[in-house]
Amino acid sequence: MAKKTSKLSLRSRGLRYKLWISFSLMTILPILASLYLISYFVLPHYGIKIDVTLTILTTILISLFIAASGFWVIKEVFDRIVSVSVAAKLIAAGEIDKAVELEFAPKDEVGDLGGSLNQLTQRIRNYMDELKSYSVKTTEINLDIQKRVIVLSNLLQISSMVAQGGKLEDTLKIVVEKARLLASSEAAYLLYRQDDEADTFVMRVADGPNAEHLLKVRLKANDRLFGKVFHDGKTLIVDKQMVLPEEQAATFYESFKVRNTMAVPVYFKGKVMAAMGIGNIQEGYLYRKEDIELLDVFAKQVAIAVENDVLMRKVEKLEIKDALTDLYNDAFIRNRLQEEIRRSIAYQRPCSFIIFDIDNFKSFHQYFGLMEAETILKRIASIIKSSITEIDRAGRLGDDEFAVILPEKNKRAAQETAEEIRKRIEFFFSEEQDANKRVTVSAGVSENPLDGIDAQELITKALELVDLAKRRGRNRVVAFKEPPVCR
Repeated sequence: MAKKTSKLSLRSRGLRYKLWISFSLMTILPILASLYLISYFVLPHYGIKIDVTLTILTTILISLFIAASGFWVIKEVFDRIVSVSVAAKLIAAGEIDKAVELEFAPKDEVGDLGGSLNQLTQRIRNYMDELKSYSVKTTEINLDIQKRVIVLSNLLQISSMVAQGGKLEDTLKIVVEKARLLASSEAAYLLYRQDDEADTFVMRVADGPNAEHLLKVRLKANDRLFGKVFHDGKTLIVDKQMVLPEEQAATFYESFKVRNTMAVPVYFKGKVMAAMGIGNIQEGYLYRKEDIELLDVFAKQVAIAVENDVLMRKVEKLEIKDALTDLYNDAFIRNRLQEEIRRSIAYQRPCSFIIFDIDNFKSFHQYFGLMEAETILKRIASIIKSSITEIDRAGRLGDDEFAVILPEKNKRAAQETAEEIRKRIEFFFSEEQDANKRVTVSAGVSENPLDGIDAQELITKALELVDLAKRRGRNRVVAFKEPPVCR
């Protein structure tokens, strides 16, 4: 129940009223002083006598009472003004939890000011709480944006590797490594079908602390847990919403060393060829829809990389020329050599094979750089090509190895051809001012059927003789391990 305030109480009055009362009380003092002077000096002069002592005492007491009352009223006003001022300064300094005490404050202008100040600080506190809430949300949004930017950057990196024709195994490792950044994962893996028709999936790539353990995983296509991915092409999720039975959960943890996992199918030619997954050991973890979508994007990158690798292999089989030297490539030379050997056997005709290896090419490459090295390769290729007949075939076997197929020529004739090419190369580069640029070659010569009856045997024999030529001092042609005996 609200307390009733007396009509004579000043607590319910405003400042203006209180100051007017105080001023009125203070103005009574000079009036009393004037009355005292009149009663003491003026009235006796006219024969009016009064008790001076009583008058003085009465005047003094009344004056003291009035002065004290006026002082009390003014002090109360200014004390409360000072209290509000101090509170306002503290609030302005940042102490927004500070409030003006209004529990026993009268309802006057100072009380209204204190109440307004408290309302203002309460609003500030509310705004600060909202700002903190927005700050937390903004931080979460920024983190999510950063994660997506990182994922996008990783996808661009993977796409670049695929476009540049990088090795499939390297690309798969990068994809799995980057996928582990999703959903606070501690492991990422790629289960790959053993071959096109097999019903077994093996762990081809794994990333994380337990990668070596994961690489031992082998699953059947009808596996109780992963069968839905392998057979049905559905996404597998194991988290706090999709909890496995206790026995199955223990078996899964023993194999994968994670409690939560998410795996999506990887398609190739309309068939599930792999399952890509991530996992962690966090209790009560929940995968989001965004995690599924991002992992599916990584799985599509795997599919693109595999398809690109298949296409690259097909293209390599179709290509017959080396892009740098315009000579035949390794695959063509091997196939053509095998064909010439078959023909030579069928018609009882000779067929020889030469391998040229550039002396100290690695040192040249390191010293002069890639551009100079490629120039040397082009020049040597041009010399070899111009030194053979129309029925002969020249090719590039490796970085610094060249080969020549010589149908209808025995080893002696092939040795003479190799020696002529070696001399032309030596002469061509002998005019270089820098001695380090004076390139030479070593060569080995083999013949069918003397040194072998198939392409690989002739190539192996020629490489052995090249190695012997280098051991004998380089810049020479070797056709026999031991010099032939003249008769």
